[in-house]
Amino acid sequence: MRILLTGAGGQLATDLAKTLSQEELIPLSHAQLDIVDTTQVKAAVKTAQPDVVINTAAFHRVDDCETEVGRAIAVNAHGVRNLALACQQTGAALLHLSTDHVFGGSKAQPYSEEDIPRPVNIYGVSKLLGEVMIRHILDRSYIVRSSGLFGVAGASGKGGNFVRTMLRLAGEGGPIQVVNDQCFSPTSTADLASKIAWLITTTNYGIWHITNAGEASWYDFAAKIFQLANLRPNLSPTTTADFGAKARRPSYSVLDHGRLRALGVDNLPPWEDALSRYLTQIEVVSPV
Repeated sequence: MRILLTGAGGQLATDLAKTLSQEELIPLSHAQLDIVDTTQVKAAVKTAQPDVVINTAAFHRVDDCETEVGRAIAVNAHGVRNLALACQQTGAALLHLSTDHVFGGSKAQPYSEEDIPRPVNIYGVSKLLGEVMIRHILDRSYIVRSSGLFGVAGASGKGGNFVRTMLRLAGEGGPIQVVNDQCFSPTSTADLASKIAWLITTTNYGIWHITNAGEASWYDFAAKIFQLANLRPNLSPTTTADFGAKARRPSYSVLDHGRLRALGVDNLPPWEDALSRYLTQIEVVSPV
């Protein structure tokens, strides 16, 4: 299979490149392909003639999206539209990474693929617009929603991921406050990449929810990081209101894996197991 991968170098793209190493992979970083540039996108897809394009490129700094609305819409909606149109012209399928932030959190139980999105921040709005663009333009598309990603490469656009941030803060020795009223499913990019590699071999197009099993608050996640890393920093819970982030976050954004379950392939391991493997990979925890 010939695959064009956007956002190469990011934490998910890095694990996808490893997982898809036996395929004919064309990885393009932001420096090599700016998906906002219509001409670049058309040329890249036409030249590559891929069977499938996997888009991991995004503007995902949630707080910055509130003030850089134009950039958020340009990358997460118009850039995605460019890819969908280019795929339509060449006959390629498109797999696009979306987010749990398309939901607002009012449901308080796992969101299914059929639930109506109601984002509460600009990041979620921009990602939802990207989903709508794809579904309007392209029949042969997969939209994969996930959440709380952590991978060996880190999140290049965020200066690291949550796990690395917590480890850094623990090393600095100061008090650490983490919100305890936002619930989601932390997800390993390695596990997500494996499931994506399976998905693109099928013709099961449409929206998919793919995360590690289980759920946690950000405080629960931080506490487990420190437990597994044998660290004892001064960690305490706080509320979203007291933390005072610029952008609203969904209070509950756990994703239900209805489509995976229907096919008998809802076998992603618990997030705690994924985190333990990850800490071993980055040499924070010694292998047993």
